[in-house]
Amino acid sequence: MSEIKFNTIGYAKNNVIENRLGDFKDVVTEIVLDDAYKGALKGVEDYSHVIIIFVMDKVEDFVISHVPQGKEGVPDVGIFACRCPRRPNPIAMTTVPLVEVKTNSIKVKGLDIINGTPILDIKPYWPQYDIVDNYKIPSWVNKLEF
Repeated sequence: MSEIKFNTIGYAKNNVIENRLGDFKDVVTEIVLDDAYKGALKGVEDYSHVIIIFVMDKVEDFVISHVPQGKEGVPDVGIFACRCPRRPNPIAMTTVPLVEVKTNSIKVKGLDIINGTPILDIKPYWPQYDIVDNYKIPSWVNKLEF
């Protein structure tokens, strides 16, 4: 396998200090950008939502299959059939409401992230690319905690 190198653009700042399942909907996270990216947020304030791409740097190893959240009644599925963190490349992305934009940081709500997590990218939510009509998901997904 070839190696790909990414540079982080900043980090997450919130009150979540350890991995957890559950409700992040009320968690407000500040994404603080490195000084090299001053000005990169210009125009972001015109969006209601952004997509945060980050590295789950606390994940120790990956698995091939997994029972999501260890929930009874949820099948053991391949890691690419769930959104569990123990992935070959521990990269995550979440679409969240944008709360505030400052010169070199943004605040978002509901981001499922731990304090200090490295950020790879911020993308604006565009329904032309990001919304899906006529989607299908397995029924067990509705048994999980979000």
